[in-house]
Amino acid sequence: QVALVESGGGLVQAGDSLRLSCAASVSTFSRYAMGWFRQAPGKEREFVAAISWGGVSRIDKDSVRGRFTISRDNAKNTVYLQVNTLKPEDSAVYYCAAKSGSTSSMYNQYTYWGQGTQVTVSS
Repeated sequence: QVALVESGGGLVQAGDSLRLSCAASVSTFSRYAMGWFRQAPGKEREFVAAISWGGVSRIDKDSVRGRFTISRDNAKNTVYLQVNTLKPEDSAVYYCAAKSGSTSSMYNQYTYWGQGTQVTVSS
């Protein structure tokens, strides 16, 4: 079974930056597409970014394009989400997920999930 553990969240002020990490406890990390999702209280889970096994990234939401960057280090079995110029509306629990095949923006297509890391942005 694939285990994913997120870290790097915290309480920050608007305009600050964070780098979220997701470590996988498997040696076959490079075979999976990885995604980041976020969920605020009372809201649906929202797609943030995804990256293929070959390193091709995908970000669909206009409000995060140019501020967020997804990357992966297959040698370290780790995927990252760099979040810059944070805004209060970015506050949420951020989850990483893994799936076989190509990247997807649909959370129900991902097989494995981490426990989430809280990002709180104050004004």
